[in-house]
Amino acid sequence: MQIYFFVLAALCYACCAFLPSKNRLAISLGTLVGWLLHGGALWADIAAAPDSLRLGFAVMLSATLWISVAAYWLENRNFSLDGMRVLVLPCAALAVLLPPIFPGSVIPLQGKTALFPWHIAIATLAYATLTIAAFHAVLMALQESKLHTRMSDQKKGWFALAIDRLPALLTMEKLLFRLIGFGFLLLTLTVVSGVVFSEELFGRAFTWDHKTIFTILSWVLFGVLLAGRRWQGWRGRTALGFTLAGFSLLLLAYVGSRFVLEVVLHRSFI
Repeated sequence: MQIYFFVLAALCYACCAFLPSKNRLAISLGTLVGWLLHGGALWADIAAAPDSLRLGFAVMLSATLWISVAAYWLENRNFSLDGMRVLVLPCAALAVLLPPIFPGSVIPLQGKTALFPWHIAIATLAYATLTIAAFHAVLMALQESKLHTRMSDQKKGWFALAIDRLPALLTMEKLLFRLIGFGFLLLTLTVVSGVVFSEELFGRAFTWDHKTIFTILSWVLFGVLLAGRRWQGWRGRTALGFTLAGFSLLLLAYVGSRFVLEVVLHRSFI
């Protein structure tokens, strides 16, 4: 049944992506309906099997875009983010269809404590939020580079026009550090719960595997960035470098390795 909700969510996102910007109410309501359908279908897919969770790289990417749409919808009430609409919603329309195509692996909950699903949920939200921050930083870099390039509207593609419609760089920077701050908080909870409650969560003592090492390194980078922003006023290329480095480590820690194992090697792990 949830596959119909995935398809309906994708249709809502696609329609709202290409509606004229003057239809603000229709875009807002359509995006909200798509987001609710997306979230409901995603949850139904993750919890499809009794006493187990279905996880995989497709679920992670779909959850990432689900958070992206929520961030866009909420911030669009305070800032004019129409340029982000035509970038975020088409990507969300594609990502929402991935879980049925790449179902991932089923993780049994037998023998796991009640903390385990919460740990997974917080980790997923942390990865999703910081992934959004990375793409946000890339958009800022493109936006800044276009300030030094003059080109007539007739010569611009839809992507270049969408970049032109983004909010001012200072507004984009505020949004970026809001995302990083929230993602860092969630990542801190993920790291602390994984280290302190490893045996209760996973049924084994804490080990220094590749996921743990890359996740902690990413946590350190984002923490240094926030500290540098607070005490040294870091911004611009420095913020971009730290954000992309931290995101790359998270990608290596989870989504990238899951993609290789599930799609290339046809194996599963957690």
